[in-house]
Amino acid sequence: MDESAIPFWFEDSLLHIGAEATAISGSWMGLDAVLKKREPRAYRHPSLDKKLTRQRLAAEARILSRLQRLDFPSPCLFDVDSEGGWLLISRIDGVPLYEALQNGNAGLNEIKKFGELIRKLHEADVSHGDLTTHNVLYDKAGNLSLIDFGLAKISPEIEQLGLDLQVLNECLTASHYEIDSAVEVMIEGYQSGDSGQTKALVNISAEEVIDRFNAIRGRVRYHA
Repeated sequence: MDESAIPFWFEDSLLHIGAEATAISGSWMGLDAVLKKREPRAYRHPSLDKKLTRQRLAAEARILSRLQRLDFPSPCLFDVDSEGGWLLISRIDGVPLYEALQNGNAGLNEIKKFGELIRKLHEADVSHGDLTTHNVLYDKAGNLSLIDFGLAKISPEIEQLGLDLQVLNECLTASHYEIDSAVEVMIEGYQSGDSGQTKALVNISAEEVIDRFNAIRGRVRYHA
């Protein structure tokens, strides 16, 4: 793909090369922006790869638009081309929470806020699919913003909500094991973030999601 063909886009630098997409910083119509490109995968049949790219980009665009309408702290969608395999989003200031926790600039208070933010996401009827401390940004004012919605789903089943917590549980216990009670504080934040006013089609309470998370965690321990 030729990035120069995207109107008003000016590339700056490479941010990240992921399993499914590459993120590049730059500007779009004078605004700080990120270009997210889904690269072709040689291990997939070309027609299947193109179909998956279209579906996943369209889903991510819908989710970002939905969260933007709800004033959720996440990137704003500027433009998308599912055929071309890219989308343009606003760039958010901050460093990954992973980095802030590792260098001691963040701690249990931010982990609790992360739990509250996850509950707010779930009340918006969205599951993230890859909730790690790499996919939440922490800015100088102490605000948290979620990024990377490539695996997110609208109107998820309770299992997917529980899996969000399980993925973060695995991240906290593996990457931030030195922080005592990190998982418990995250769950405390998730509970305290329950407004009781979910926008989901099926009203799933915080307690129900936590119960499912505990069931998933139990299954993982059993099979391990």
